[in-house]
Amino acid sequence: MQKCFRSCKQRTNYAKWKYARIKQPGTILCLSFVVDGGKTCYDLSPKCIKGMMILDSDGKRILSKYYDDAFNNTKEQKAFEKKLFSKTYKANDGFVCVYKSNVDLYFGVIGGCNENELILQSVLSCFYESVCQILKKNVDKKNLFSNLDMIMLAMDEICESGIILEVDSNNVMSRIAQRGDDLTFAEQTVAQVGLQVIQSAKEQLKWSLLK
Repeated sequence: MQKCFRSCKQRTNYAKWKYARIKQPGTILCLSFVVDGGKTCYDLSPKCIKGMMILDSDGKRILSKYYDDAFNNTKEQKAFEKKLFSKTYKANDGFVCVYKSNVDLYFGVIGGCNENELILQSVLSCFYESVCQILKKNVDKKNLFSNLDMIMLAMDEICESGIILEVDSNNVMSRIAQRGDDLTFAEQTVAQVGLQVIQSAKEQLKWSLLK
């Protein structure tokens, strides 16, 4: 079991956050409790991630996914990305961000203001390492554009609706391969059905001409 602790003071209340990896693979829960005038309130939430993104060397969006109502439209999302890239973003804006740069790309993961940075860093590392494996270590803008579909699958395997599903890039790649096999089978099935329909239409046309 992996544990990280973080404390913060909000007005007269003290909130202590506890993170624990439970037995279900890849699931991380955040347990917070606030003591206010002797009363303890519990809040169990698995939603750690507010957003994930990839920006280019000019700070323009290549790919991003947000899981919080604070980013409910494209305009607000791009304004946040611009602020983050220009390094004018401050922690007291309400979020914690971790990022990594490589050649002409910037990878970022966003969490709440009280989120443990180690948790965010583990998600970022998994995200980046998964992209490295998809792009065969040739991580640049050109190769990324050629493999956006695979990278989107990786993002979905790492995080869903703000809930961390996986922090091991090898497991992510294994699941992507399985989904790829399922997709290929589905495409083949559709193609086979299409050929059968065409063949049936040809047979009907042939018999109608012979009558």
